[in-house]
Amino acid sequence: MTSTEKPLRRKPKQARSLNRVGDILEAALGLVGEKGIAALTMREIATVSGMPLASVYQYFPNKSAVIAMLYSRYAEETRNHVARELVGLNSVHDILPAAFAVIDDYYERFSNTPAVQDLLNAVQADKALQNMDIEATRKQAALFIESTHEFISKDKLEAYGRAVHLLFFLAGGTVRLAMMVEPEEGKRFIEDYKNLVRAQLAPFGG
Repeated sequence: MTSTEKPLRRKPKQARSLNRVGDILEAALGLVGEKGIAALTMREIATVSGMPLASVYQYFPNKSAVIAMLYSRYAEETRNHVARELVGLNSVHDILPAAFAVIDDYYERFSNTPAVQDLLNAVQADKALQNMDIEATRKQAALFIESTHEFISKDKLEAYGRAVHLLFFLAGGTVRLAMMVEPEEGKRFIEDYKNLVRAQLAPFGG
C-alpha cells in the first residue's frame, strides 16, 4: 500500500484521539472550502483545529495524507448514500429510478459543498488518490449490482455489470463538468447523463 492509501501515521483508538482526528479533518475541509487545496497547509490546519502543530503531525505525516483521509471519509459517505437509495427495490422497474436517485443525490451533495469540489479535483491530479477514487467507484458500482442483479436474467448479468460500472465512472466526470459551467447548463448535462443511463439500462428490462 502507498502512504496515501494508508494515511494515518498513528491510528486512533481512544475516543479522545478519534475526536482529535475528526477535528483535524473538519478543520482541513473547512479550509479547503475557503481557500482551496493549493492553499492548505499543516500549520493552518493546526491553528483552525486548535491543536499544536506537533499533535497534527502525530496523526498525519503531511498534507497529502490529510487529503487522502478526507477522500476516504467522503467515499464512505457516498457508499452509504448509494446504499440508502437501494433499499426496498422490488423489481427490474425499480432499477432506473434508483439510478436516477443516486445521480440526483450525488449532484446535490457536490453542488452544496464547495470543499468537495476542490477535494475531488485534487484527487484527479494525484496518481495515488486517483487509484483510491477508482477503487471507491468500483465498490459503489458493485453495491448497485449486488442490490439489483436478482432482477436481471443470467445471460445478461455480465453485460449489465459492465454497463453499471461504466455509468458509475462516468457519473463523477459528468457532475464535475456540471460544476464548471453555469447552473442551467450544468443541469442540462445531468439530464443528458440520465438519458444516457436510461439508454444503457434499457436492454436489461428497466
